Amino acid sequence: MAKQGEIDYIVNLGEAGMDHALNKPYSDPGCGRYFMDMGSIFSLLPQPPAKLLDLGVGSGWTSVMFARKGYEVVGQDIAPAMIELAMQNRERAKLSNLNFLVSDYESLDMKEQFDCAIFYDSLHHAVDEQAALSGAYKALKPGGLCITLEPGEGHHLAPISQNAIHAYGVTEKDMPPHHIIRMGRHAGFNHSKVYRRCFEPPLLFDSQLSLPMNRLRRIQAGMISAARVVWHNIKPSSSHDPTLAASNIVILYK
Repeated sequence: MAKQGEIDYIVNLGEAGMDHALNKPYSDPGCGRYFMDMGSIFSLLPQPPAKLLDLGVGSGWTSVMFARKGYEVVGQDIAPAMIELAMQNRERAKLSNLNFLVSDYESLDMKEQFDCAIFYDSLHHAVDEQAALSGAYKALKPGGLCITLEPGEGHHLAPISQNAIHAYGVTEKDMPPHHIIRMGRHAGFNHSKVYRRCFEPPLLFDSQLSLPMNRLRRIQAGMISAARVVWHNIKPSSSHDPTLAASNIVILYK
């Protein structure tokens, strides 16, 4: 039932919902956050013209951005109506290095075709995320990498998630880094890193605030460290580590 909910989701949203999806990220109040996320992902990807697998793409706006950068992109989604919107986005962008397919990312049948795979805000909709990550692992060439950016602990209890579950029959899961890393190890990935996700630009100075100089220096230091890797290992030390429980960027290396 959950997979059927994902397939029917965009149709059930109606014309307004489809228009919103077609025009993302600009149509969404979270547009600024989307661009910050994509900037982080671009900075972590190998340089084009690498082959990139974009998983759970919805209306395909992320795939369009990757293709415009010069990657050879295949975008996948389980919903035919979403892929129809994605193909409209491809035609609007006039891109020849972008293809889309309708499939279930939990049953991918690709072997060593891609340099990188992306789950952007999509893996938490999986019924079986282990199968999805295993499929991504098999689709990657030796030395390839998989980047995930997913909601952390507590996501499934948020009102917007509960509404989607009950109104549309979709899957909404917590998908924190510690869980992704554990599933990635089971899939065969041998190394992982976690980078901080920035939801808004860190404040460095506000003339209306009276801050001592040492406080300003600490803020500046935080700004610098925010761009760096925040966790780097194969085994997470604790599932309760805030870094590994929050919505952060995970890279899994094959």
